[in-house]
Amino acid sequence: MSSSEFKLERNVELSPETKAIAEQELRETPERVREALERLRELMKENKDIYFGDDDELLTIFLRPCKWYPESALALMRRIAEFKRDNASLLNGLVPENEKEAFLEHKVVNVMKGRDQKGRRLLIVNVGGSWNPKKVNADQLFRLFYLIHLAAMLEQLFLKNKIIFISRLSNWTMGLTPSFSKRLLTFIQDAMPLRLKEVHFVKQPRIFDVVWRMFKPFIRDKLRNRIYFHGSDMSSLHKHLSPSHLPADYDGQLPAIDYSGADWYPVIQHVMPHIDNWNTYGFVKKT
Repeated sequence: MSSSEFKLERNVELSPETKAIAEQELRETPERVREALERLRELMKENKDIYFGDDDELLTIFLRPCKWYPESALALMRRIAEFKRDNASLLNGLVPENEKEAFLEHKVVNVMKGRDQKGRRLLIVNVGGSWNPKKVNADQLFRLFYLIHLAAMLEQLFLKNKIIFISRLSNWTMGLTPSFSKRLLTFIQDAMPLRLKEVHFVKQPRIFDVVWRMFKPFIRDKLRNRIYFHGSDMSSLHKHLSPSHLPADYDGQLPAIDYSGADWYPVIQHVMPHIDNWNTYGFVKKT
């Protein structure tokens, strides 16, 4: 399989049509971008208790999902710092090599090579019968998510850094602990600088309804309104994701998935400079 099929799209020039959509949805204009970058740098100098790099690419990661409001971007950076601090035992010094075996040998997390009909990335998580929690535990699963998000945030073409999450739950076991679910919810709702547009659950068993009712009160309306349950009804999924852009695994028109996280692992490795830098960001350590 060609390695060119597995790559990130960084520093892609927006087409005139996309620029128009970016302005409409995100308030993104050249003048507003310049002003927001300048103001965010000023705010960072005033907030000396946190440290992040200040190059345009990195600051855009925080500004774009906040629609170019510098104060909101700074608040997001603070939440990220808090999340890293509160989950230091899992995230301190995290690099792809730490979870190489999980990427290469276990087909738990995957990213579709193509995109959906709206140009969005699709993250597929198999936590059903193909997942063995004894070989990839819940903490490792979260670390896989975190590493993938570090790479995904570099795809800053705004239509293409929207994320669709598909969770396949056939033959699901209770490997997802309450602490994992709480951590994942906090991450998605407070500390993930990506535009998560939809979450789709397929093949979920009835027992999953019990788990859903437990955590539903902790899910804010914005995320709750983007979560869909389809069971075995792929036609329900197709109301959101066109079968022309889905693999046969989901009754789509594309060939069945014949690749895994192992094929994406070199992509994660390729952004090691970014990951190394990210590991230095957060609250300034007191001396």
